[in-house]
Amino acid sequence: MTNESKPLHEKVKDDIVQLIAEEKYKPNSLLPTEADFCEKFGVSRTTIRAALQQLTIEGYIYRVQGRGTFVSDNKVKQTLSSTSFNFSEQMKLQGKKASIKALSLQVIPSDEFLADLFQMNEGDPINKLERIRYVNDEPLQYEIACLPWFKTPGLKRELTEKSLYQLLETQFHLTIKKTVEQLEITLADEKTASKLDIPVHTPCISITTITYLENDVPIEYSKAIFRGDKANFVIERQY
Repeated sequence: MTNESKPLHEKVKDDIVQLIAEEKYKPNSLLPTEADFCEKFGVSRTTIRAALQQLTIEGYIYRVQGRGTFVSDNKVKQTLSSTSFNFSEQMKLQGKKASIKALSLQVIPSDEFLADLFQMNEGDPINKLERIRYVNDEPLQYEIACLPWFKTPGLKRELTEKSLYQLLETQFHLTIKKTVEQLEITLADEKTASKLDIPVHTPCISITTITYLENDVPIEYSKAIFRGDKANFVIERQY
């Protein structure tokens, strides 16, 4: 779609994105009011509101009730393509400090879905791991991972505050061969919002992952929720 054929609010949105990229509006700075934007771009308040709504959904800006609308901080880039770098290493390359906090590790009975996925009987034990990943001490990702207990007995919560895949390799001699990931846009519910320190219904990115060993044997099912204002994903395809 050429710029001339775009709806007016998308043109305004693109102009604001460019101003953010040029740091005319710096990270965490207060944006002009809707009235100021109307005057700047010569458009109606309805157009400005539509542009700001789209910018919020895409994570370029965020709103604080009673204070106004602010520019989001620089997003954290993560590569979804095959890479030898884990989460901490990817953050280090961007000059950011990464950390992981394991909130809980419980042994629970498997439901029908997990029993079928892991080729076990319904009710057989599952390790359910709940973690938060931080970047520069700010929460970025809340995740719940489920692993079959019979393949990961004796899993220790305190040891999961580093790479889980490396832990599976060293403690259980389980080598990860591939992951299948499904990405979608979602809105934070009350639990997720409290974990990520964001308002309820904030746009987020959800990634559901099934992790496989050799011979397509599944070893992990996880769901991770990323803050939409902090996360940026890169997918590289080679032909």
